[in-house]
Amino acid sequence: MPHSSDPVVSVVIPCHNYARYLPEAVSSVLAQTFRDWELVIVDDGSTDNTAETAQTLIARHPDRRIRLLQQPNAGVSAARNTGIEAAIGRYILPLDADDVIAPTMLEKTVTVLDSAPGITIASTDVFTFTDDDLPPQAMPLPAYSRELLLQRLIMFYCSLYRRTAWQTVGGYDETMRAGEDWDFWIGCVEHGFDAHHIHEPLFGARNKDTGLHLEAAENDLAIRARIVANHPSLFKPITRGWAQAVLSQDAEAGLRDEQVPDDILTRATEMDQFLTAVMALQRTTRVQYYHIKRLEKALAAHSGTAGPPPQERGPAPTASAV
Repeated sequence: MPHSSDPVVSVVIPCHNYARYLPEAVSSVLAQTFRDWELVIVDDGSTDNTAETAQTLIARHPDRRIRLLQQPNAGVSAARNTGIEAAIGRYILPLDADDVIAPTMLEKTVTVLDSAPGITIASTDVFTFTDDDLPPQAMPLPAYSRELLLQRLIMFYCSLYRRTAWQTVGGYDETMRAGEDWDFWIGCVEHGFDAHHIHEPLFGARNKDTGLHLEAAENDLAIRARIVANHPSLFKPITRGWAQAVLSQDAEAGLRDEQVPDDILTRATEMDQFLTAVMALQRTTRVQYYHIKRLEKALAAHSGTAGPPPQERGPAPTASAV
């Protein structure tokens, strides 16, 4: 049905062969308490039934502004850029097809941008969830700091920002397979844009054994070299020289610890420690959860009673659930 005015927010969902997850991501947008949004789904050359799934969702919700764009496979950066180029909202929220947002995500981030013209980006804490019935786990993140962002990724890609930031930065670097969101945020820093962090877990990241986030962790130094080369004014001459060497000469030699500048190596170590702590927390939670389940099963068998009924997981845990 036609709408009388442009939406405030454009949610952009790139999808490459994630048709199985797409309904859950879309459901989390439909569940938003803030209703003035449009949803742009970008089928990035999928070989599964992504397009058919998207069309079914669009037909199921004719009263909502949901569109499907299709393009040959070009990667997440290009797919986001395609969706944002076609979007008409003044605020942009990127959302990957395998992730979700809590019901108040848009309401609370829009409030930040509406009430503070000097703020360009509104980020939030995150909750991680899995494909099984493990309870979601909240992950608090630090308050926004320009210097801290240069050291490690403190904002997830799924943050609300003004469309003008994307236009000024020039969009996401389509040559980067991983780390493109960090590069984009640093581009925002380079142009003087400020951010505000909401200390509530309003973005839900699906915890899988595969994904670009794992590739980013494994190639952290190479990604840092790309970021330094893309934003040289933010880094020291020795660091810029190292980045150029990694990208244009002997990359393997340039990535050895003895060749890496102290500031980059220190920052990479901090990132590694952070990721290690997060993974340890998730593993501990998994072990404890399944241990409790085994005890419940053993107790039920011993007493001759049935165990507790399985719990259904909704499309997007709320902030209070984590």
